Amino acid sequence: MKRIVSADNTRFRALLKLAESSRERKTLGLSLLDGTHLVAAYREHVGLPDELVISDSGATNPEVKALVEALAPVAPLVLSAQLFHQLSTVATPTGILAVVKTPRPPAVPAQLAACVLLEDIQDPGNLGSLLRSAAAAGMAHVFISKSSVQAWSPRVLRAGMGAHFMLKIYEQCDLIELVPTLQARVIATSHRAQKSVFDTNLTGQVALMFGNEGTGLSTELMAAAQEVVSIPMPGNAESLNIAAAAAVCLFERVRQQHAASRRQ
Repeated sequence: MKRIVSADNTRFRALLKLAESSRERKTLGLSLLDGTHLVAAYREHVGLPDELVISDSGATNPEVKALVEALAPVAPLVLSAQLFHQLSTVATPTGILAVVKTPRPPAVPAQLAACVLLEDIQDPGNLGSLLRSAAAAGMAHVFISKSSVQAWSPRVLRAGMGAHFMLKIYEQCDLIELVPTLQARVIATSHRAQKSVFDTNLTGQVALMFGNEGTGLSTELMAAAQEVVSIPMPGNAESLNIAAAAAVCLFERVRQQHAASRRQ
């Protein structure tokens, strides 16, 4: 295993640029996975990373060592603790990073069982949580608008906890153009809607739309929906966090599907 201790090392400087620059990651088509959970999820759902980087302490960590062995023949690059901390985005790194090719989804299928549309989500934590809920609820396709935060940024990856590798994620989408092509009932969410999500049929081919944290869905997308629903809130809160609201809707769909299967 090659070890680097100098910040002037060419390979380290390239890794640092990748860690710090979203433009660099986009240009190279690469993403940086930080931590054992993300690296293990990539291995399970995608395969071997392009490169592994571990810290001196990571080299002695049993969990990291087991993961490195499972990822053979990719030989890890070992960094001093000081250099590794410059690459890691977490306060207490687990001691392993992976450089991977950013997965690109295939062409949009002619028919989708169900999908999620996200418009102008700004907070990385919210987007990561949304993706995590979508994956957990069995949704396979997520379409993200042009003005949303980058889905493959380190913070979104960290919040997604591996969900990225279970989904087909389409970024930079023109959702207004996409909606008419979907052979699905398009359902928008708004806290102002009169109809409850609990009184809405969410089974079958549906496209669930969720909007910006502050302004919600745009007028154009709201008008394109066949139904607009809200989540009943008996308490005094004005609204729910968008990630929490999406989770309620997604798992109401799961509940309805389960109930329908039991009736059959």
